[in-house]
Amino acid sequence: MIKIDKQGWVEGIKHCPSPFFNERPADCNIDLLVIHNISLPPGQFGGPEIEDFFQGKLDHSMHPYFETIKGMEVSAHFVIKRTGEMIQFVSLNDRAWHAGKSSFKGKENCNDYSIGIELEGTDDIPFTEEQYRSLVGLTQSILQAFPDINLQRITGHSDIAPSRKTDPGPCFDWKYYREMIS
Repeated sequence: MIKIDKQGWVEGIKHCPSPFFNERPADCNIDLLVIHNISLPPGQFGGPEIEDFFQGKLDHSMHPYFETIKGMEVSAHFVIKRTGEMIQFVSLNDRAWHAGKSSFKGKENCNDYSIGIELEGTDDIPFTEEQYRSLVGLTQSILQAFPDINLQRITGHSDIAPSRKTDPGPCFDWKYYREMIS
């Protein structure tokens, strides 16, 4: 079982603290888990660019696409690489900047009350078995630590920001993921 300490950090995984976070609103109830995908540059995997981006260290001259995201301040609580490696950027007790303008079941500002997990990938390339295994283990620990999150309160970025986002995309196997959690 993956262990989450009282400060909101998962033990035994890589920590790359991001400057792109803030405190959650007072008396905030963490009750939503949001699944995303990301690749930098788009469609390329395995490099340090996601970590650099979430830490505000991305060299924007390295790829033309990076100029389009220059100045963006984005983070997530976790990234799960194609290998299954998990990296944590923001404490679960804090508000990561992953959802943007969003709403879940009529409640706005999902960043306030959600945990964001990014999978290294794209909408149109299947995710790896290693990613699903890591995601399931992490999800099970999050469900235990945050009992107000349940299977009905696990969603995709596309569901909370449908006019702006498409991730985790049609290649994310929701049925398989949910079966593995249970």
